[in-house]
Amino acid sequence: MKFFETSKFYSLNRLEYIKLRWIAIIGQLITINIVKFFFNFEFDYFLSNLIIYFGALSNLFLIYYYKRNQITDRSSFVFLCLDIFQLSSLLYLTGGIVNPFSIFIIIPSIFSSIYLAKRSSILLVILTVLSIIILTFFNRDLPSPLNQHFHVSDYYYYAIPLSLIVALLFLSFFSITFGVERKIRERALNKMESIIAKEHELVSLGGQAAAAAHSLGTPLSTIKIILSDLNKEFKNTKNFNKDLELLSSQVDRCIEILKKLSMNPNIDDEFLDKNITLKDYLVQIIRSFEEISKKEFNLIVDQFNNPITLPKKIEVVYGLRNFIGNANKFSKKKIFINLKSDIEETIIKIEDDGEGFPKDIIHKIGEPYLKSMAGSNSKMGMGLGVFIGKTLLEKNLATISCKNSKTRSGAEITIVWKNKDLNSFNFS
Repeated sequence: MKFFETSKFYSLNRLEYIKLRWIAIIGQLITINIVKFFFNFEFDYFLSNLIIYFGALSNLFLIYYYKRNQITDRSSFVFLCLDIFQLSSLLYLTGGIVNPFSIFIIIPSIFSSIYLAKRSSILLVILTVLSIIILTFFNRDLPSPLNQHFHVSDYYYYAIPLSLIVALLFLSFFSITFGVERKIRERALNKMESIIAKEHELVSLGGQAAAAAHSLGTPLSTIKIILSDLNKEFKNTKNFNKDLELLSSQVDRCIEILKKLSMNPNIDDEFLDKNITLKDYLVQIIRSFEEISKKEFNLIVDQFNNPITLPKKIEVVYGLRNFIGNANKFSKKKIFINLKSDIEETIIKIEDDGEGFPKDIIHKIGEPYLKSMAGSNSKMGMGLGVFIGKTLLEKNLATISCKNSKTRSGAEITIVWKNKDLNSFNFS
C-alpha cells in the first residue's frame, strides 16, 4: 500500500484553510509588533518578521498557484509541516518552550487528526513531539527584560514540554478516533442520500409512465378504429391489406406494452395519492418480498380502534423495507412482524428465526460498517442497512431498539412512534 494512497478520501477545504492561516499570520504579526513597540522588549525582530512573511508567501502560493478546491492529503501534510516549522522557528527566537504561546504548536497536529488520513496525522504528531523536545533544549532567551525575571526549577521547566506532549497525544487520539467515525458516518449518509434520491426518481418515473400510458391510450384507440374502417373499405385490395394488417398488429402491440407498463405504476400512483395506515405500509412491503422470497411472513395486527392514517413517505417505506429485508435475509424460514397500536403509541416489532446479532457487535448495532469477529458468514453484512433504516426512521420521529429476540432465535427490531408524531405527518 502506498503511504498516501488515501489522498482521494481525505482533504482540506482550500478556502477555509487559507482563512485560518491568514488569521494565524496576522495574529503573529500583531503579537511581535506589540511586544516590540508597546512593551519595548528586545528580541530578533527582523528574523521573526522574515519567518512570518515566509508563512504569508506559502499562503499566497495556495491562493494563486494551487488550483484545486480541496487540498489533497499529501499537500495538506506538507503545508501543515510548514506551519509547525514556522511556529517552531518563531518560538525558538522568543524563549522556546517557556514562551506562553508555545501551546499553539500542537494545533496543526490536532487539526490534521480530524480531517486527514490516520498515517498523515500520526506523522504530524511525531514531528510536533520532536519540535517540542528540540525547543526544550535549544532556544534563545525570552525577550529582554523578561529573561532577567523568569527563574523556575528544572522540575517546572521540564513539566512544560511534558504537559504539551501529553495534551497533544490525548487530543490527537480523540480527534483521530472521532475523525474516523465522522468520515465513516459521512460515507454512509452519502450512500443513504443517493439511495433515497434513486427511490424518489423511481417513483417519479412510475408516475410519468402511468401518465404516458393514459395519454397514449386514446390516440391508439382512435387509430385502431380508423384501421377497422380502412379494412372494410379496402378489403378487396391486396396491396393495401398487407400494410393495414401490419399496421393493426403494431398498434395492438403498442396497446399491450402500455398495459404492462401502466399496471404497476398505476397501483403505486394510487398508493401515493391517498393516506394509508401503517398496516397498509407493511402489507405492501411484505407483498414485494413474498414475490421474490420463499420464506414465510407472519403479520400480526393488534390495533386500537380508529387506526392512524398518514401519507406515504419514501423515508418511512425505505426504512421499514430495510429492516424487513434484513429479517428476510438472515432468517431461516420465518419472519414475524407485529403491529400494535393504542391511544398513546404505535409499535412495530420485527423478528426472525435466524442466528441473531453477533454478541461482539450487538452494543454497536445502528453504526455503519460493522464487522463481527464471530465468523465469516457469507450473508453477514456491514451494518449499513440497519444504519440507513435507523437513520431514516429516527428522522421521521421513531425510536428504534435492536437486540436479540427472547421469544425467537433471531434478531428483534422494535420501532416505536408516539401517535401525536404520526399525526403530525399529515401536516408536514
